[in-house]
Amino acid sequence: MALTLQDVERLAHLARLAIDQAGAQRMQAQLNAFFGLVERMQAVDTSGVVPLAHPAEMFTDVALRLRDDEVREPNRRDEYLANAPLAEQGLFLVPKVIE
Repeated sequence: MALTLQDVERLAHLARLAIDQAGAQRMQAQLNAFFGLVERMQAVDTSGVVPLAHPAEMFTDVALRLRDDEVREPNRRDEYLANAPLAEQGLFLVPKVIE
């Protein structure tokens, strides 16, 4: 699927991008190169490949190093709320902006 220069200009208009003629030609070449790559990838036979939910599934013998879920910082909410113009019941009060 090759894009024409008019296609690129329409996409730029829809995306609200100001693009000159030289920029549109460069973008056309880049997009067509990208679509060419996608077409090459679609030609690959993947019928025997099982989809992965996560790349780590490929490595069943690798254990992920996860840190313990523990609190590392002290609770300083009262200090932070002391600087707020308005606070109530441990919450910052802000003006209503949406009716």
